[in-house]
Amino acid sequence: MKNRLIKISPKDNLLVALEDIAPGEKVFFEGKELDVINGVQVKHKVAEHDFNQGDIVVMYGLPVGKTLKSIQKGDVITTENIIHHTGGFSQSTGEYQWTAPDVKAFEGRTFNGYKRKDGKVGTTNNWLVIPLVFCQNRNIRILQEMLEDQLGYKRSQSKKIDIQNITNAIKGGASVEDVLQLDVVSVNNESNRSPYFPNVDGLRFLTHDGGCGGTREDAIVLSKLLAGYIANANVAGATILGLGCQNAEVKYINGFLEEFGVLGKKPVYVLEQQQSVSERDFIAQAVKMTFAGLMEANKLERTPQPLSELVIGLECGGSDGFSGISSNPLLGYISDMIVALGGSAILSEFPELNGVEQNIVDRCVNTEYADKFSSLIRTYAQRAKEAGSGFEANPSPGNIKDGLITDAMKSAGAALKGGTSPILDVLDYTEVLTKKGLSLLCTPGNDVESTTGLASTGANIILFSTGLGTPTGNPTVPVVKVSSNTTLSNRMSDIIDFNAGEIVTGEKSIRDRAFDLMEYIIQIASGKELVKAEKLRQYDFIPWKRGVSL
Repeated sequence: MKNRLIKISPKDNLLVALEDIAPGEKVFFEGKELDVINGVQVKHKVAEHDFNQGDIVVMYGLPVGKTLKSIQKGDVITTENIIHHTGGFSQSTGEYQWTAPDVKAFEGRTFNGYKRKDGKVGTTNNWLVIPLVFCQNRNIRILQEMLEDQLGYKRSQSKKIDIQNITNAIKGGASVEDVLQLDVVSVNNESNRSPYFPNVDGLRFLTHDGGCGGTREDAIVLSKLLAGYIANANVAGATILGLGCQNAEVKYINGFLEEFGVLGKKPVYVLEQQQSVSERDFIAQAVKMTFAGLMEANKLERTPQPLSELVIGLECGGSDGFSGISSNPLLGYISDMIVALGGSAILSEFPELNGVEQNIVDRCVNTEYADKFSSLIRTYAQRAKEAGSGFEANPSPGNIKDGLITDAMKSAGAALKGGTSPILDVLDYTEVLTKKGLSLLCTPGNDVESTTGLASTGANIILFSTGLGTPTGNPTVPVVKVSSNTTLSNRMSDIIDFNAGEIVTGEKSIRDRAFDLMEYIIQIASGKELVKAEKLRQYDFIPWKRGVSL
């Protein structure tokens, strides 16, 4: 008999609907009949037994809410009958034990990566053109318009909109109704690789709204973030444009590059507009320096590298009621595999660890890291309250619509993408990864602010779990979009890279799908496949100013 409801943990008292169930329809769960009183939509939850007001509701074996009123067995769980609730956390409860997954099938395997002078390995070879301050954004865009098309980086393998087809129809007397019926989507199959610099995968242009004004702390944090991008193993070097009087000073960039161990090991060209005789001369110098950098970057070629050189960033966004059943546990299994192979994984998004803090504390290898995590997340939560909000406000309307009713419910599923391995380090925003194994990174839940932070910290691949769909990408790091359900994968196939929906239906196990995903990661890391965000030129970059961002 086909399962229509699922219980994630034996400790749970909520059941997840695997498909729509009509009001009054009787279904069987674990051999017993259950009357689904008001019906339930796929991905939403129903009560396994009767609840009184004030009772604790449990999913993933953790408290995820408290009842606002009595709830009957089989009734649907909504924002009207439960509220956010967590169990709290304290010091470690004891020594953590971990059983690593069997990775014999991948031992000795390699990917073709770029070995840098500092010893790190990139999965792509990019040159950056970045501003120290927002008033250089216009010059960045001038350089982008000038260089991308002529060097061959503007073209991409993606769907295009044929505007000329519309204008020709209008000239021919087409009505509004005729225009609305036109097929204007065409496919451009051109490569985005430059014929002049075949070993340089990307020429990336970043813009931002910082670098001056605001607080001096903001400027220093931005400088560290940008230095982290230059230090990332996926980056060959950078052209940096400044005005000359901004708070984000070149000395900060150089100081952080020295701290990160890459000063003098990568070409970095810095230009300040106030030292130039004209804007035209300034742009000309930037063009020549960028060409010089591309020539240096083009000398590096891909060579076989062990899987232990992979640094996997773990992210989720646009989550749904299946994310915690399929795509997030899948990412968690991959994280454990990477760690078992001697590689690195980075778990981000601190607002989405709310309610699972005790598990995180218990997994830290020493009290120093446990205390650092506790301090960071408590400070974050306090700042959110001071701003009139809180972690409980984290679920978006889309999350709630698709079954994630409370932040604790969302977090309990989101944290699964960090797997089960011990936590070997805890990093604050803009700190750079130095240890193998699993590390935590303090970022907001905002997708792009978080992926921006993951790239700066050192990820060379980002795995991004989504249940509702998102086009999010990154300028320097391939972002692999993993869907929680097959419906999304089919509907948004132009942005989804990998489907975990077969785990929900029972067609494949998490382990089997993890092996499939690992093979795909090796292809991406070797430059043999492009992620959809790259094909769509989705290069998102938003620095976090350390304000309240959920």
